[in-house]
Amino acid sequence: MTKQVINQLQPVLREGSVQLQVYYCGGSKQEIKTWLGKNSKDIQLARQQGNGLGKRMQDAFEQTWRQGTEKVLLIGSDCPEMNPAIITSGLEYLQQHDLVLGPASDGGYYLIGLPARLAKQEHDYASLFQNIDWGTDQVLQQTLNQAKKNNLSFALLPELHDIDRPEDLVHLNYYTDPE
Repeated sequence: MTKQVINQLQPVLREGSVQLQVYYCGGSKQEIKTWLGKNSKDIQLARQQGNGLGKRMQDAFEQTWRQGTEKVLLIGSDCPEMNPAIITSGLEYLQQHDLVLGPASDGGYYLIGLPARLAKQEHDYASLFQNIDWGTDQVLQQTLNQAKKNNLSFALLPELHDIDRPEDLVHLNYYTDPE
């Protein structure tokens, strides 16, 4: 699915206004490059850091901001419906909002976006990644509650399906391996 998501995003990547960085867990950087094949040449790779999903996501934002990126969209590799229009919309929403979320049909989210300005201000963006019941149908709502509690403005993208369990595989009906 990671390859499919990268393949789906090629049009926006070719425009040059968006960079893709893959945060991976397990294996070496060279193994990931080999696995990604031809798609890996323009992709930066970084190892995930931290214990637990929330900490890993927070760290990915912070690492990317330190590289000078002003707007970051963190997407899951388990959303075969991901497309360039979603990325473009998410980045546009971050012009005027503190947070953008792509709701997943199971109550989670397939995308979370934050601007670097949050790290420079007094906003508690870290709370978006703490005390969240990851992997449950409460993830989106708990994240929105944290956003409201911390006065973060937010925008929602269209709801899409992600693939978390065997019964979700029905949403892969159009998937083909890009290689």
